[in-house]
Amino acid sequence: MKNKLKVLRAERDWTQADLANELDVSRQTINAIEKGKFDPSLPLAFKAARLFEMAIEDIFTDVTGQ
Repeated sequence: MKNKLKVLRAERDWTQADLANELDVSRQTINAIEKGKFDPSLPLAFKAARLFEMAIEDIFTDVTGQ
């Protein structure tokens, strides 16, 4: 799954640790999601969407279902 978390985080001048704190996950989880090694759970995706005030689909893209 592709995502825009790194770009959105950078726009706010946040570290991975900052974003992890906002989403109540570990920095390693943010790193793995940004690198595409881990897909977020649906509740985590909703939490990120609320945090960035965007639709889930605007942050996360299913590359297999294009």
